[in-house]
Amino acid sequence: MERRSFLRRAGVGLAAGAGLAATSARAAELPAIKWRLASSFPKSLDTIYGAAEVVAKRVSDATGGKFQIQIFAAGELVPGPGVLDAVKDGTVEIGHSASYYFVGKDPTFAFDTSIPFGLNSRQQTAWMYDGGGLQLLREFFKEYNIYNIPCGNTGAQMGGWFRKEIKTVKDLEGLKFRVGGFAGQVLAKVGVVPQQIPGGDIYPALEKGTIDAAEWVGPYDDQKLGFNKVAKYYYYPGWWEGGPQLSVYVNDKQWASLPKEYQTILEDACAFAHTEMQARYDAKNPTALKQLVGSGTQLRPFPNDVMAACYKAANELYEETAAKNPKFKKIYDAFKKFRDDQLQWFAVAENRFDNFMQAARAATAKK
Repeated sequence: MERRSFLRRAGVGLAAGAGLAATSARAAELPAIKWRLASSFPKSLDTIYGAAEVVAKRVSDATGGKFQIQIFAAGELVPGPGVLDAVKDGTVEIGHSASYYFVGKDPTFAFDTSIPFGLNSRQQTAWMYDGGGLQLLREFFKEYNIYNIPCGNTGAQMGGWFRKEIKTVKDLEGLKFRVGGFAGQVLAKVGVVPQQIPGGDIYPALEKGTIDAAEWVGPYDDQKLGFNKVAKYYYYPGWWEGGPQLSVYVNDKQWASLPKEYQTILEDACAFAHTEMQARYDAKNPTALKQLVGSGTQLRPFPNDVMAACYKAANELYEETAAKNPKFKKIYDAFKKFRDDQLQWFAVAENRFDNFMQAARAATAKK
């Protein structure tokens, strides 16, 4: 009996050893690869730019250094707005950007990041990973020779920095506002003059008065960029970015050439960076906001009538765009249904919980 037990254990051990040997042999066969990643963001933003660094480190660690990705900040290889074309044309193998930067090419790109009055960050992730969004967008990105992978989310953003108070919709007329993505077209409908300016160029434009207002992300990044030194009023929420997603772009030929093991490792690394980015923002934004307010920043909510006017303008724009752009319509129809279902669900548990906790905190603070 003992002899048979020993032989069985020995057999298992030999099988396991053979499996490990086969795995090691396969690992030894995998190629050494070096890619260049073009980021749309400056190095000073350790949260957004840093997501690409997280991806590169995890890919390297998981492959024993055999798959290396070198990160280049905006402007080092290509300008921030040039990342999509650089990946599409094969100038670089991989990029990291916010797809709504490219709505000038096609407004459909906005769905890969955020549209005004769209989804919050959890809903965006749900739509992408389990609601059909990723399949729809990969079909769209294929036309640009790109395999897209979600890689980061900031959570709901702030509404930006303004030199003057915004009390009514009329205060938006003629306002030169740095704003990204599809939001610029929505705001144009209520009189704003939208400006597309890369993150690293916003401060001097605001300081010199070239623009009247600017939005970026939220307290942690905005404090780093020093916007509070050149504009007094800080508005919320950034209704155009309820849950903006960042994405990694891989040239489709380069993606197809990767061993399956490397493909899986890269997607897993992006998934980790996706979660880690919002965790960092959620951890760092509260302290940064307290510091900004303590130094004189005037925190203001957008008036309801301003948000209502923009909501109306957004829905008009979506219908107009869908009527003339079949690609946009295909994704918008699916997106809208998913958003409506999510709003119904979040109203039941999430909102009730959040609203109670805010009220309980406020009551405790008064004591």
